Amino acid sequence: MRAYTEIISEKTDYFDFKEPFTTELGAVLPSVRVAYRTWGTLNSKKDNVLLVCQALTGSADADAWWEGMFSRGGAFDESRDFIICTNVLGSCYGTTGPISMNPLTGSHYGPDFPLITIRDMVHVQRILLAGLGIERVRLVVGASLGGMQVLEWGFLYPDVVQALMPMGASGRHSSWCIGQSEAQRQAIYADRDWNDGWYQEGHPPGKGLAAARMMAMCTYRSFENFQLRFGRQVQDGGIFKVESYLHHQGRKLVERFDANTYITLTKAMDLHDLSRGRGEYEEVLRSFMLPVEILSINSDILYPKEEQEELARLMPNSSILYLDEPYGHDAFLIDVATVSSMVRNFLDRLEP
Repeated sequence: MRAYTEIISEKTDYFDFKEPFTTELGAVLPSVRVAYRTWGTLNSKKDNVLLVCQALTGSADADAWWEGMFSRGGAFDESRDFIICTNVLGSCYGTTGPISMNPLTGSHYGPDFPLITIRDMVHVQRILLAGLGIERVRLVVGASLGGMQVLEWGFLYPDVVQALMPMGASGRHSSWCIGQSEAQRQAIYADRDWNDGWYQEGHPPGKGLAAARMMAMCTYRSFENFQLRFGRQVQDGGIFKVESYLHHQGRKLVERFDANTYITLTKAMDLHDLSRGRGEYEEVLRSFMLPVEILSINSDILYPKEEQEELARLMPNSSILYLDEPYGHDAFLIDVATVSSMVRNFLDRLEP
């Protein structure tokens, strides 16, 4: 099995939950390990906690993938805040997931890892916080898959969370997003190595996961961004510059990520629906009373602004901000200075 732990920061901590964990869909994990990072100091009242929720291929190392958010006076200020970021359930960066050993079989879960949901991820995060003695979170913030976790935190644990800031996310996954995810998964399933059974022995496939990442990158950016950045430029060897870029992104993901993890997490995203088991979608959103600051990215083609505007229109105690950049969905990772300022401004307006 690829040593993805080699990519994890040495500062990562681990919390082991020895009791069986039952998923929303009824599967049982004999035990769960959670990888997490913290920054800053927990104050005496334990009320300065900020919880950062990762996106699809992220890890607990938020200071690596969201580096610009950490600064004095910025979104995550270690002199004021106690910041926590966990690696989500089902991932490959330290938390129990497909690359983990199943203690009942002595083998890696691999493709047999159970189907999980965003709610399962949040429940595991809550177990961690309880284990750390934390019963109050000032703000939960995250984008994309992270934004879905943020929203579920508000519904599952409104007595723990003071406020939410979801970014580039919807209240339920659209057919557009589900279709994109399924096309990417089919690229992985079609991988020759997968069909030969090589992958089940613990070796990660390459071409399928790389192709999935290439497809995904086309939705993480925008038409304008690709035109401005690549146009029809051709590199040495007659390959278009945009082709070279996509191949590079595919290779990079294969070097650091697990294909079964990709399948597990994208399926969890497809199941995202705040109204599941709670009632009619619009009424469920109208019942939500926590303060919510929603960040929408105008050029996002994966989670278009209409989805965030729907959240803002239906959630009574919500407001919406716009990131007007040409980068597409990934703008939250690119225009970090603006995003950081937005988060800190929201924090400063919250009741102490």
